[in-house]
Amino acid sequence: MKKVLSFVVCLVIAGFVSTATAADINMVLATGGTAGTYYPFGGAMAKIWNSKIPGVNVTAQATGASVENVRLINKKEAELALAQSDTIDFAFHAKEAFKEKLTKMAVLAVLYPEVIQVVVRGDSKVKNFDDLKGMKVGVGAPGSGTEANFRQICDIFGLKKEDVKAQYLSFAESAEQFKDRHIDAFIVTAGIPNAAIMDIGAQHNVRILNISATKAAALVKKYPFLSKFTIPAGTYKNQTTPVKTVAVNAVLIASTDVKEDLAYNLVKTLFENQKELSVAHAKGKELSLKTASTGVSIPFHPGAAKYYKEKGVMK
Repeated sequence: MKKVLSFVVCLVIAGFVSTATAADINMVLATGGTAGTYYPFGGAMAKIWNSKIPGVNVTAQATGASVENVRLINKKEAELALAQSDTIDFAFHAKEAFKEKLTKMAVLAVLYPEVIQVVVRGDSKVKNFDDLKGMKVGVGAPGSGTEANFRQICDIFGLKKEDVKAQYLSFAESAEQFKDRHIDAFIVTAGIPNAAIMDIGAQHNVRILNISATKAAALVKKYPFLSKFTIPAGTYKNQTTPVKTVAVNAVLIASTDVKEDLAYNLVKTLFENQKELSVAHAKGKELSLKTASTGVSIPFHPGAAKYYKEKGVMK
């Protein structure tokens, strides 16, 4: 009888162990299109979390990027996401494409600058953004942060929406349409160098438009989540001079349902394994404690704030 009871106890214990294993934390990290920066960088972060935090399994999921990601977080269809700093501001305050406030999200870290890049052919007569009037331009996926940036630049350059033949395409779709000469230009808001631009540049001569200091200042004044940025010479093939433009920030956000200790561990693990992250993806080199806790307009997650306070970069 004792043997039977011992056997039953063992089964019960085994059941608890099995249940604990099954109860591991599974999380979805909403990223972006496969030709952008979000998807591979998100995959690099997920790999680090999965290997360094016991019981955590993060899956990087390809999406339509910022706007969709914010909605996925607020609909509880993703626990983590990458998004532009302007998009999360719009969502939190019900502006632009957002008709209601989406506030079930918080910041884990500001990751790196996302540069607005307007790409034309090397032999194009287009010199300034307003020269695109009447042309077909890939402006990003519908409702994406890139599409919002397109409208912001149009505003400052005095172009109406209908002045440009906007094509609502993902980065990958824009690249293919551009190669086949179905569009005259396209816009990418992403970290540099961008894979889609590099892919085209390997086969075709391309050029990124300068945004003058005057226009950049006007953009930053009207849209304070933007900042001036210079793309260094040599970032892309045949780019012999620096290019002046503007940028937003790439931000890692989490659902407010994510527990404080888990959020703390996610942030802590990223910084403690930055060397590994930078080897996996170039953007990892740009992650910095000095800038990770600034440059956003919505609240930080309590777990992230705890880590930054420990490190003395947040009060």
